[in-house]
Amino acid sequence: MDGRMVGKVALVTGGSGGIGAATAERFASDGAAVAIVDINEAQADSVAAGIAATGGTARAIACDVSDIASAEAAVATCLSAFGRLDVLVCCAGIVRDNLVFRMTDEDWHGVLETHLTGTFAFARAAQRTMTEQRYGKMVFLSSVSALGNRGQTNYSAAKAGLQAMARTLAIELGPFGINVNAVAPGFVETAMTRATAARLGMDFDAFKAQVLEQTPRRILGQPHHIANVIAFLCGDESEYVSGQTIYVAGGPRG
Repeated sequence: MDGRMVGKVALVTGGSGGIGAATAERFASDGAAVAIVDINEAQADSVAAGIAATGGTARAIACDVSDIASAEAAVATCLSAFGRLDVLVCCAGIVRDNLVFRMTDEDWHGVLETHLTGTFAFARAAQRTMTEQRYGKMVFLSSVSALGNRGQTNYSAAKAGLQAMARTLAIELGPFGINVNAVAPGFVETAMTRATAARLGMDFDAFKAQVLEQTPRRILGQPHHIANVIAFLCGDESEYVSGQTIYVAGGPRG
């Protein structure tokens, strides 16, 4: 534990696995108390228990992020448990990929409500406390898919929207000491990318090999790569960085 976030409280949505879990673990290792918010309470409990086992402080909070009342309640629970909220990271997301002529209303609304509505609900709830404190950090998880990706009309639109949301909130909340940014990962080895390979009818190892060949840095993205960038944006070293989207993809998208 290096102590750079001692005394801070962070809330991470989608914190039960992948990038969200890696981010929660990184914050805890830096000394923060962490609220791990996820619809999968058992998995969130497991991450919280792992953090506690290494001497950290964490609490799992069950929440359907697409439900505004549930999001408001999750923030209230965090404040009740820890007394403050300094950092909000919105990682919760789903994919419902399909070509536009096959995409259902449920595919569209499910993705938009989880990514955009969920992030909006948490940001609106968190800023109330952060503006009173005159301090806060928010990071929204976007994606290289924000630049457009076949079969992801819903997901690409949502991820592009998160970048615009970050820019807008950076303008609105900056005078209150709050930084808002987005991080846009490229390929990261998670359960979600495994599902993408399955959708494409590809063996996951073959899929990863193809991605690796197309990545200039010749590194397969892992959750900790993204968590490290999020940690920078949520630390005091980044106080002059706000309203930005940082692409973390092993090189520019070609």
